[in-house]
Amino acid sequence: MKAAVVYYSMSGKVDAAARRIAGELGADLIRLFPQTPYPAKGLAKFLHGGKSALRGAAPALQPYDFDAAAYDLVILGTPVWAGTFAPPLRSFLQDSREALQGKKIAAFASMMGSGGDKTLAKLQETTGVGELTARMILMDDKGKSAEKNEAAIRRFCRQCQ
Repeated sequence: MKAAVVYYSMSGKVDAAARRIAGELGADLIRLFPQTPYPAKGLAKFLHGGKSALRGAAPALQPYDFDAAAYDLVILGTPVWAGTFAPPLRSFLQDSREALQGKKIAAFASMMGSGGDKTLAKLQETTGVGELTARMILMDDKGKSAEKNEAAIRRFCRQCQ
């Protein structure tokens, strides 16, 4: 089964998980970058990102290479922003919605506090493909949950196979 991990990461937590998943499954990595980067520090990071997520923004993305026909499974990865998924993933889904029909879709989210279940539910609804093949929520708590997250990634990868 050919898989791709399509994801957005600002702080690197989602990137690390995506790389770990891709390594485990032999999947291709497709990292999304908005044309205009989000502020990466301070209060502006939370205000701008959260506001964009709540408004359902779909920013223009830098070019990326994704051919849905090449994959049986597409894994979506996102940080939790204001109880939903990051806007660059919304852009990808708008661009690829039709091409994703009939594909297995799995998703994971990284969060600092709460909102992971709500985020994955919104992501599932937005894909329009029905149930997710696998789902996972990772805690971003400065390494305190590293062992739990590693076990969750292994379980997630088994569910994806």
